[in-house]
Amino acid sequence: MTDWTWIVPLPVVIPLFSAGLTLAMYRRPRVQPVVSVTALALVLLASVALLVLADDGPLVVDVGGWAAPVGINLVADRLSSLMLTISSAVTLCVLLYSLAQGRDDNEESAPVSIYHPTFLVLAAGVANAFLSGDLFNIYVGFEILLAASFVLITLGGTRDRIRAGTIYVVVALLSSVLFLVALAAIYAATGTVNLAQLSLRLPHIDPDVRLTLQVLLLLAFAVKAAVFPLSAWLPDSYPTAPAPVTAVFAGLLTKVGVYAIIRTQTLLFPGGRLDDVLMWAALATMVVGILGAVAQDDIKRLLSFTLVSHIGYMIFGIALSTEAGWTAAVYYVAHHITVQTALFLVVGLVERVGGSTSLTRLGGLAKLAPVLAILFFVPAMNLAGIPPLSGFLGKLGLLQAGVDAGTPLAYLLVVGSVVTSLLTLYALVKAWNKAFWQSPQDEPRPGRLPFGMVGPTAALVLVGLGLTFAAGPLYAYTERAANAFALRTTYIRAVLPDGERGEGESADVADEDARRQGADEDARTGAEP
Repeated sequence: MTDWTWIVPLPVVIPLFSAGLTLAMYRRPRVQPVVSVTALALVLLASVALLVLADDGPLVVDVGGWAAPVGINLVADRLSSLMLTISSAVTLCVLLYSLAQGRDDNEESAPVSIYHPTFLVLAAGVANAFLSGDLFNIYVGFEILLAASFVLITLGGTRDRIRAGTIYVVVALLSSVLFLVALAAIYAATGTVNLAQLSLRLPHIDPDVRLTLQVLLLLAFAVKAAVFPLSAWLPDSYPTAPAPVTAVFAGLLTKVGVYAIIRTQTLLFPGGRLDDVLMWAALATMVVGILGAVAQDDIKRLLSFTLVSHIGYMIFGIALSTEAGWTAAVYYVAHHITVQTALFLVVGLVERVGGSTSLTRLGGLAKLAPVLAILFFVPAMNLAGIPPLSGFLGKLGLLQAGVDAGTPLAYLLVVGSVVTSLLTLYALVKAWNKAFWQSPQDEPRPGRLPFGMVGPTAALVLVGLGLTFAAGPLYAYTERAANAFALRTTYIRAVLPDGERGEGESADVADEDARRQGADEDARTGAEP
């Protein structure tokens, strides 16, 4: 590795090493949080560094010293670096929140010795999926996520959590089987699973075979991203988990699926043969999701349905297959990760103060906890797209891209987006009014808001606001990322600098071989080394 490429594997290596370290320290619960927080703080610093460095071009690391397509690559480009930075900030805030919750509960509700290594493994799986330049390694990242998320979603061992975890695992395993079948078919058709090499070989295979491969990948990723009609599992799975777990799931796990769709659609299947199908799926995801949210009387389930609904905005941007659509979609993904995570953390505080998440039982929280009312209101309005917040800017970019596309289906999606945004506003205002403004049926018990839980929540709310103030530079960054999607050559040349086949050998290995050959030649000729 040369220059700054040594930073690329750190978001994967640091959490994995720290997970092993925290597992070895299972009898020292006071040391585990220090290791976990330090590890995720270092990952955040590495991610920010990659965000800056990748703007000059992708950084590529050859795992094991073997270059593509023989070896596996980790590739940090603008898209993966942005996703890493946002996800690292989210995981760090959620971890701090969960530590404060554990202290406040005397650590009775969370087995700390299991939680820390599992949470770090989850962070490593997310980073691996974002950085991988190889389809099979993305599959490995998904499986790491599956194993860690099953442990986290069933923490506490209650009946509801075990049931929800079982549903989640069955659906995730089905998605993994589809992904594995797609991988086998892709390798049989092209002889490779390296993304850069696939982008060169897929255009030369039979169009019907290529379409079949695209459908298989989209089905696998659509399950993970909770795209309708493959989203029914999410509202039943997420609300039963502890608040920090629900928050990190809502913020990150579905976005890994969205990221995979963006990466494969732009790099492997740029022709857009399934764009209309994706647009119909986006519209159905928006409408069905938000109608489900409007019908809910529990805040957790309401937010779970809004999560599904707003995945539709991202799929809309991807399906437009234009630079403007991709730009807005990537920006909206970054916005949604922070806002949705913050809302679920706030709901954890609401449950702590009000004793419930049922809107029929809550009330009067604005008087009881005014800070909590503000913490809910700001990201709620951001999610609804109230100007000039980042949610409004992301939706405005998507609407503009849809209008620019000029097709009847694109105009229908524009209308659907506006209706969904208005219904989101209605659902969230209804929730805020019932939980914070209306008089409660029963006098709420006074609750305490631990600063250790309020602080990380407020930090995420501020990050969401920061995306508004930094909208210009961030939108320009995502625009450059979208331009790279359209060109594709930047990514391909970074991974395969010597053409389609590549040398299969990294520069470091080649230099070492050259030095050895030179030393052997000097020995044969009797020359001084």
